[in-house]
Amino acid sequence: MDVVDTGNTAWLLISSALVLLMTPGLAFFYGGMVRAKSVLNMMMMSFVAIAAVTIIWVAYGYSIAYGNDIGLLFGDLSLVGLSDLLFDESAGYPAMADVAFQAMFAIITVALISGAIADRAKFGAWIVFAVVWSTLVYFPVAHWVWGGGWVGEIGALDFAGGTAVHINAGAAALALTFVLGKRRGWPKEQMRPHNLPFVLLGAALLWFGWFGFNAGSAYAADNTAGVVFTNTAVATCAGMLGWLLTER
Repeated sequence: MDVVDTGNTAWLLISSALVLLMTPGLAFFYGGMVRAKSVLNMMMMSFVAIAAVTIIWVAYGYSIAYGNDIGLLFGDLSLVGLSDLLFDESAGYPAMADVAFQAMFAIITVALISGAIADRAKFGAWIVFAVVWSTLVYFPVAHWVWGGGWVGEIGALDFAGGTAVHINAGAAALALTFVLGKRRGWPKEQMRPHNLPFVLLGAALLWFGWFGFNAGSAYAADNTAGVVFTNTAVATCAGMLGWLLTER
């Protein structure tokens, strides 16, 4: 029988929950930044990403990202439905714990994009975009970086999603802004944030969740996780003080 490290498994599951919390945090952060008339649309774009991406991740997304490699571009469909992973503990932790952890990364990557298109997208169209973009872009890119694809093969190290999550979401957001154009009335109308306490609450939840996002990516409750955890606290505090000084 494979030996499961229960401490590492517990940390991975806790980290998964922390990363999931980041998406509601993002909803508050983005929701507070828009005008009152757009807050429900803005927040629901993040929440529906949780539902839509989770379903397709289990159905076929994990398989495309982590299935047997095809041409260093994407995985095959050998893991569709995840049935072969239900009792897999060969890595020292349950494979389903990794499925859950990586699902949270897929969710927040999609949700991040929504902030770039505030006031400019219908809710139904956003759901279609979330499913299509995840399928055609995020899942293959996750394979490139973490699943045995060409980015990993050339020796690139993406410890916690700098490429697969942030560069990927940023490029998609930029592309969407070109497609959808400016908000109506911009820049003649003032479009002030309607609820700054929402913004602060969202930022706090994002920071809290980021400890799981970063330190959880060590996949172990070890020294690396401790160093990354500390760096996540120190870097954020330094950034906060630097911003306050600049703003002052």
